[in-house]
Amino acid sequence: MSSKVVLITGTSSGIGLAAAVAAARAGWRVVATLRDTGRADALRGAAAEAGVELDVRQLDVTDEASVAAAIDGVIADHGRLDAVINNAGAGHLGTLENESVAEVRTVMEVNFFGVLHVSKAALPHLRASGGRLITVTSVGGVIGQPFNEAYCAAKFAVEGYMESLAPVAARLGVAVSVVEPGAVATEFVNNIGLDLAGEVAAAGPYADALQAYLDRTVGQFLDGAQTPAEAAEAVLEALTADRPAFRIQTSDWARGFTGTKLADLDGSAVLGLTGNWVG
Repeated sequence: MSSKVVLITGTSSGIGLAAAVAAARAGWRVVATLRDTGRADALRGAAAEAGVELDVRQLDVTDEASVAAAIDGVIADHGRLDAVINNAGAGHLGTLENESVAEVRTVMEVNFFGVLHVSKAALPHLRASGGRLITVTSVGGVIGQPFNEAYCAAKFAVEGYMESLAPVAARLGVAVSVVEPGAVATEFVNNIGLDLAGEVAAAGPYADALQAYLDRTVGQFLDGAQTPAEAAEAVLEALTADRPAFRIQTSDWARGFTGTKLADLDGSAVLGLTGNWVG
């Protein structure tokens, strides 16, 4: 059994929960963190069912003091930190004319700056252990998607930051990877907390396009979603492979989808694809 320690954010449900259990099964000592430890019942239940132990702790990625306390606590109690999996995130649906810039800032605070808070606090310890910094992004970090402007902007930012950091960190012994899920059947969409019919009714000139997007997304995209456990396999690959790739997609669909962008020099293929999503 490994004595290595991994800290994972956003483990109350979905990919974070599945990754915590999978890493523990693989022999890692898992520090499973979440903003509200009162929501840890599903996490603890999954760990019990799998016969593994998790060290469940509070960590709010938007609160630097909370991040520092969590990282310091791991070092105090475990003596080392070998990997971090940035998984915490928040969904968002909206378009620029119908939302405030403050709402966009909130999305960036969780999905981008939250990643930086945790990564910055962890890096000295990852340098000491020759560890790994893994961030769960999204195919939305590669291809911009209608009515997901703020969310995709945050994920684009994470991808650009980590792609830029990777060679620098590698010089100091830290492997950096991003994991790009497509649609995953988790509580993530439900946690956005939107009344979709109400959103369409309030969308004004964007109503038809929003309804077309929702019909496509709910009716086709999410119905074929991966399970969290399937997506977590890619996270475990980044954690355990001898030489992990920088960019890892979680499914053949995600590989095909992101490949559209990576081979699209003038942008026409992407806009031709996503333009069909809004009617």
